[in-house]
Amino acid sequence: MSFFHPGMRQLQEARDTRAIADRLEQVTLRSAFTDEDRAFIQRCAMFFIASADAEGHPDCSYKGGLPGFVRVLDDHTLAVPDYDGNGMYRSWGNVLLNPHVGLLFVDFETPKRLRVNGTAQVCMDDPLCAECPGAVLMVRITATRIFPNCPRYLHKLQWVEPSVYAPRPGYSPPVPAWKSFDAFRDALPARDRLDDGKP
Repeated sequence: MSFFHPGMRQLQEARDTRAIADRLEQVTLRSAFTDEDRAFIQRCAMFFIASADAEGHPDCSYKGGLPGFVRVLDDHTLAVPDYDGNGMYRSWGNVLLNPHVGLLFVDFETPKRLRVNGTAQVCMDDPLCAECPGAVLMVRITATRIFPNCPRYLHKLQWVEPSVYAPRPGYSPPVPAWKSFDAFRDALPARDRLDDGKP
């Protein structure tokens, strides 16, 4: 499959960028993670993921954890733990119907960004879950296209502290406030309710 489809080519032709687009593909596109890619991904505390349902309707989500929560297992495979969230499963539900995903890793301090496109598989009983505190399932992503992206428009932001909800060894995150709201309490799964039915 070509890296550029006709819609991309149409805009490249209109803006006279086809030659530089082709050069960027030749120079930066790869299918295997480099050592630099591995180090960058494993120091990231967040990424964005684009997914789509069976009809192609898109969804974009933020995924966060402590640095290193995304593991590079080999030259082509990432492992992403899924943590307790709002229970809608928009990204991973899409993956069950359409495995194609796009990931964007961003470092706002350096600045730097890396795109990873590929296919994802949801693994409910993945043995890696036992090694990742707070993981309720694991998603393995097979990378097919890896390429850096120009960081020119990244705003300079500074890491202050991790989210108090980010899972880590020997730590029990607090219950998010929204789970105590009257509008949601009765719809929570049993594991999220206290004896009196309130989280």
